[in-house]
Amino acid sequence: MTAPADAPRPMLLSDRLPYSALPDRPALIAPEGSRLLVWIIVNVEHWSIERAMPRTVLPPPMGQPLLPDLPNWAWHEYGMRVGFWRLYDALQSRGIVPTLAINGIVCDSYPRVAGAALAAGWEFMGHSYVQAPMHKVDDQVQAIRQCVESIRAFTGKAPRGWESPGLTETDTTIDHLSAAGIEYVADWVADDQPTWIQAAPRPLVSVPYSVEINDIPLMAVQHHRSDELLHRGLLQLDRLWHDSARSARVMAISVHPYITGVPHRIAAFEQLLDAVLAKPEVTVMTGGQIADWFTAQVPARASPLPR
Repeated sequence: MTAPADAPRPMLLSDRLPYSALPDRPALIAPEGSRLLVWIIVNVEHWSIERAMPRTVLPPPMGQPLLPDLPNWAWHEYGMRVGFWRLYDALQSRGIVPTLAINGIVCDSYPRVAGAALAAGWEFMGHSYVQAPMHKVDDQVQAIRQCVESIRAFTGKAPRGWESPGLTETDTTIDHLSAAGIEYVADWVADDQPTWIQAAPRPLVSVPYSVEINDIPLMAVQHHRSDELLHRGLLQLDRLWHDSARSARVMAISVHPYITGVPHRIAAFEQLLDAVLAKPEVTVMTGGQIADWFTAQVPARASPLPR
């Protein structure tokens, strides 16, 4: 949607995050018995076979794109048919409640997947209506509304959190999310602690997310070995645990069924989950629980002023 020519210029994304040096902040106190909070994000998406795929694993023969893109669509479809259930079993068997980043349309196109997550008590986090970057969406307001309403109709309540496809936002996205009732976002990979994002009509909490402990960059972009998530995840876990001695930290682990849910990668994910659970003073929470914990200590009016 294009803004009218006389509409006020939206605040730049870079101006919405007031600068705050970590050593200048009051200590964040984790829940009793904890110092490091970990949230697990499972991303489930709808890829339309009649359109170009959001990402590819197999380039087209002779460099000639083809629609329908059967091999890359089927790569993702494997995740929804098989890979999701490996992730589901790994989490359920360990008593872990993750956050489900879900395209709103998945509630209709893959109700078996969405229904299993709902029955298991997973938190549903909006991931737009279909898998497309926000700057390529014709009407962001409509896409956000469709996602929110699809999740509300399926689960009985609207999502509190949001992760944009590819973490993409325009200068107005955060205001549209605020107006839609979203309370926290996972797009801003700028900190190890939650922080406030300026938005209208009300600010949103940024819950720390990751492009480093995330199987898309690790496997689909950087093409690391199957155990890189485990290797890097253990290093991240140990250092954040060390850093949290003075003030609590947040660690995110983000996975996709068609990548981490495959046979040669699932064991590394399971071993990382076991390491998280074995670490003393570590608590696994959902995105909404982390947002609530943060806002109870740092209300929006007490957040740092813009630089």
